[in-house]
Amino acid sequence: MARKDNAAEAANPGRLKQIALTYKMTRRADKKIGLVLAAVGIAIFGVFLAIGFLVGHPVYLGIAGFLFAVLGMAIVFGRRAERAAFGQMEGQPGAAAAVLDNIGRQWTTTPAVAMNRSQDVVHRAVGKAGIVLVAEGNPNRVKSLLAAEKKKMARIVADVPVHDLVVGTGEDQIPLKKLRTTMLKLPRVLTGPQVTATNDRLRAMGDLMSNMPLPKGPMPKGMRMPRGGPKMR
Repeated sequence: MARKDNAAEAANPGRLKQIALTYKMTRRADKKIGLVLAAVGIAIFGVFLAIGFLVGHPVYLGIAGFLFAVLGMAIVFGRRAERAAFGQMEGQPGAAAAVLDNIGRQWTTTPAVAMNRSQDVVHRAVGKAGIVLVAEGNPNRVKSLLAAEKKKMARIVADVPVHDLVVGTGEDQIPLKKLRTTMLKLPRVLTGPQVTATNDRLRAMGDLMSNMPLPKGPMPKGMRMPRGGPKMR
């Protein structure tokens, strides 16, 4: 029991430090975060307390109001902190991958499945909506990356719908802060077993490509590749 109490006491300061750090980071982008949280807490507590006086139970409803005020402040703080984080990540390489990693357990994400020399990149997410290819980078250059990746998906999992999204602030692009909600709004057309099967096929293809033996060193002079490839016996 003593060990559990010590572990709990050690964990609490860590949580408090994390909350304080998150608040400081949020306040850099959202200067009014303190006033907003205070207003939310006072408004909720004031409503409950007023109702308590009206019905003759100010103590009980005051306690309930305090608890609901803390809950309301936590919800507002979480949303504004997320918005501030997205604002700071906007335009940074790999920002879309960070959002996909936190989209939820129903999605399996694989970052950087395709990339070019200009560091334009395509990430892949698999869920009940099918396969979603998320590109970030120059909108003109990522078109070829998306086309090549969609062609590859058509060969591997032809029966699974493939969606493509380009993260950015331009026309026909998805802002980073709306990427998660946009993906969650996609129609669900696959069952759980179908999602698992799709992930297995993609994983097997990835393992096959990574384990494919490649010749080391330069090709000997005068040596040519046989026409038509190896014959099956």
